[in-house]
Amino acid sequence: MATVKQWFLAVRPWSFPASTMPALVAVAYIFFSHSDNLGSVDWLVAAACVLGALVFHFSGNLVSDYFDYKKGVDSENNIGQTNLLIINGVFKPKTILWYGIVLGLVGVALGIWIVCRTNLGVLYVGMAGFVLTFLYSFLKYNALGDLDVFLIFGVLIPLGTSFAVLGCVDVPLLLAACPVGFQVVGILHANNTRDREIDRAAGTRTFAMLIGLKASKVYYAVLELLPYMFVFVLVIAKILSWPALAVLLSLPVALKNIKTMKAGEKPEDIATLDGDSAKLVLLYSMLLVVSLVISAFVL
Repeated sequence: MATVKQWFLAVRPWSFPASTMPALVAVAYIFFSHSDNLGSVDWLVAAACVLGALVFHFSGNLVSDYFDYKKGVDSENNIGQTNLLIINGVFKPKTILWYGIVLGLVGVALGIWIVCRTNLGVLYVGMAGFVLTFLYSFLKYNALGDLDVFLIFGVLIPLGTSFAVLGCVDVPLLLAACPVGFQVVGILHANNTRDREIDRAAGTRTFAMLIGLKASKVYYAVLELLPYMFVFVLVIAKILSWPALAVLLSLPVALKNIKTMKAGEKPEDIATLDGDSAKLVLLYSMLLVVSLVISAFVL
């Protein structure tokens, strides 16, 4: 029988920054932009948005693991594979699928509560997110996984948070959260670059396979560095205040990741780069969140 720890590991908890950080940055921006009237914001809904993003993400991870297993993508030779629980027989494939479905239903219930408390705009965004999450495996295996991930984590999560908490589309909020989406795509791209030969053997075609190793290295560097340039532009445009430049403290980590990718010729050279990319998302985002909170009080 699986332990509590194994049930927890099955959802790939190391990946949680990908979903929670875009929502948390969006909430922090609302805190900054409404600092003169914080009482007008429904912070319970804001917290529910962060939790909902996490639950749906974990659900998507489980469903993706099920289809990866069925398609033969996951194997004992899959270097860097963090979730071997199906392969090692801890869980049956259908158990993982149903685990994902149950978490998805929990997310749907939470979404319905948010819609009932707020407006129908949240419902439309949630429906779009559900469709893109359901189609993720298909899109990933047809070189569209990067676009799918950016739309979910870089656009829909902040957009849903904006609708839920503010009742409208807040463009500056979307621009502030967008940079995190690029780094989230970096997590997926690091994974796909490492696993390109395994994916090819399984008959799939990811974007990393489509553009080749050399271009993948350049593309990864762009994904890691673009968020810093984005913040500079947003500060100049006065959408973000100067404390947001604190994200530069995470730049050495980004450069280290880029160096690892650049030197990677074999899968084992970048075996842990997806996890390292997730850590960068967490560090970058938390620096941005803290800077927004500080800006609300000092500016």
